Amino acid sequence: MSSEKRIAICPGSFDPITLGHLNIIRRSAQIFDEVVVCVMPNAAKTTPMFTIDERMDMVRRAVVRYPNVTVETSDILLAEFAKRYEHAVLVKGLRAASDFDYEFQMNLINKKINPDLETMFLTASEKYTFLSSSVVREMAKYQADLTGLVPNELIPDIEEKARTWRKN
Repeated sequence: MSSEKRIAICPGSFDPITLGHLNIIRRSAQIFDEVVVCVMPNAAKTTPMFTIDERMDMVRRAVVRYPNVTVETSDILLAEFAKRYEHAVLVKGLRAASDFDYEFQMNLINKKINPDLETMFLTASEKYTFLSSSVVREMAKYQADLTGLVPNELIPDIEEKARTWRKN
């Protein structure tokens, strides 16, 4: 058996982190020796609700219960970021077939940049297949109850941010 650490990278914009994200992170932490949650900007999202620093803080608070999970940020290509970790595996959560199509395409691009990089797909737990950060932002914007969608300890932060974000 190999003595090298099995390292997973769970990338995302986490704007904000949801219980679906946390489910994938928790399951990754059970499979891998070390999990790096990489909070990244998303070029497709023009106006994030939270800054990178705010997102990193929320993710850190949400994963504090997992001793083998750390949080980093990167503004370089994910395939380049992964080169910092020998034999790292990207772990991506899939909610629907449309997620697979997009993530499969991203996997091919990442392999072109970093041929040693592997990607593992974890299907979302059934109760989170509908859940996304976009859904949470929209619900927060209209002051809907966020219980069961995001970690309870983050609800006040999200509600407060939504109050000021709505005005912009």
